[in-house]
Amino acid sequence: MTAATPATPALRLVAIKKAFGATRALRGVSLEVAAGEVHALIGENGAGKSTLMKVLSGAHAADEGTMELGGHPYAPAHPHDARLKGVAMIYQELNLALHLTAQENILLGAESAKAGWIKRRQSRERACAALAQLGHESLDLDRPAGAFSIATQQIIEIARALLTKPKVLIMDEPTSSLTQADTELLFAAILRLRTQGVSIIYISHFLEECRRIADRYTVLKDGETVGTGAMKDASLDRIVTLMTGREVKDLYARRAHTPGDVVLEVRALASAPRLKRAGFQLRAGEIFGLAGLIGAGRTDLLRTIFGLDRREAGEVVIVGAPAGKATPRSRWAQGVGFLSENRKEEGLMLTQSIADNITLTKHATFGRLGWINGRRQRAAAQRWVDDLRVKCRDAAQPISQLSGGNQQKVAIARLLEHPARIFLLDEPTRGIDVGSKAQIYELVGELAAAGKAVIVISSYLPELLGLCDTIGVMCRGELVTIRPRAQWSEADIMRVATGAGGGSNEQP
Repeated sequence: MTAATPATPALRLVAIKKAFGATRALRGVSLEVAAGEVHALIGENGAGKSTLMKVLSGAHAADEGTMELGGHPYAPAHPHDARLKGVAMIYQELNLALHLTAQENILLGAESAKAGWIKRRQSRERACAALAQLGHESLDLDRPAGAFSIATQQIIEIARALLTKPKVLIMDEPTSSLTQADTELLFAAILRLRTQGVSIIYISHFLEECRRIADRYTVLKDGETVGTGAMKDASLDRIVTLMTGREVKDLYARRAHTPGDVVLEVRALASAPRLKRAGFQLRAGEIFGLAGLIGAGRTDLLRTIFGLDRREAGEVVIVGAPAGKATPRSRWAQGVGFLSENRKEEGLMLTQSIADNITLTKHATFGRLGWINGRRQRAAAQRWVDDLRVKCRDAAQPISQLSGGNQQKVAIARLLEHPARIFLLDEPTRGIDVGSKAQIYELVGELAAAGKAVIVISSYLPELLGLCDTIGVMCRGELVTIRPRAQWSEADIMRVATGAGGGSNEQP
């Protein structure tokens, strides 16, 4: 295959259609990616991004439409065929054998061999060359992959993809589990690949990242291409409007609510190793935001309040509830609900149904003598499925089959079904699309309007400023400043979070 000329796109998709039974996942998607270009593919969950990438990477065959790679017809029979032809995909969930070394993972299934014998020296040289492309030639090839950070594991995964010398590299939500520092390292690797002529399709819900790293963008909605162009010419407001059909100002539509009496009081709370000191009051009908850098102790604070982490010092008072040992069981009984930032490993039972997940904390109310009345359980869960507009077949569907945004709605539905009166929400919109975020913002506003008390941890500052009544900022394990939302700006929050000044407790 000859290389694409500057006038020939590295990749061209025209009117791609794909249906699964009566479901039309792709209704006519067109996309062009130039050689050496980072192209952002943007859209809500369910817009068709995953299906399109599976067609492109050979996992699915298109029903209609054409694809070209470097100006030549392209129709991969399967993912391995796609890689051989020059298209490699790196999924959001990394696919490494963590007990094998970095070198073994990079070369897995692609070792240099002759007559059944692996050529170790040549194989190692190829692994080193792949890492050198990413600027990581010093990485310890003999160390188990599981001993590296998530960011370095991602570098190993990219290096494996580079062995086949791809012309197009697809990256699905590559920064969803990375710190800001690790994200910077990944961006450096992406820019290095771009200078080498590799085309990159970058899928992310973080629009600010897309704006920063991508040259051009394409927006999908309901299985169709609804917009494309140069990223430098597009505003984030315009992209959000294309994705959702609504203006950005409508994302944080605030419901009228007035904070009432104190329902939770935290006094000088500490928990080893990160949480050193935190104190605040939370009122009924209040949305209290927690900002801070990763590792500042935000999650530790909520986990200690809920009884998941051991309290080393201080006190947590749930007003109107009897004092006693803090455990998750006792907190549920007191009307406190906790939403974990890690829904896949802590927040949900992925092998169980939607109904099982929603009713998890109150199974005893749906049966007798250890037997659950499935009809009553599903009926109760279905009410929340309908109220929260969860996109699914019904409440009996396995939750693993839902998109991230719909999984998050189910996790929140559990707190509503229990029911909770104090909501501890840790990164409630992480890894979900803009449309689902807007629905969760609306729900949080409704909770406050109904007199519920809500604590929200978020690393996305516009979210806190648009949603919360009060914002507290944590720095190095301490809750150092609390102010009404109107007294904060993004710059102010970052100054306090980084220890650059402005720390004073001004909670009303």
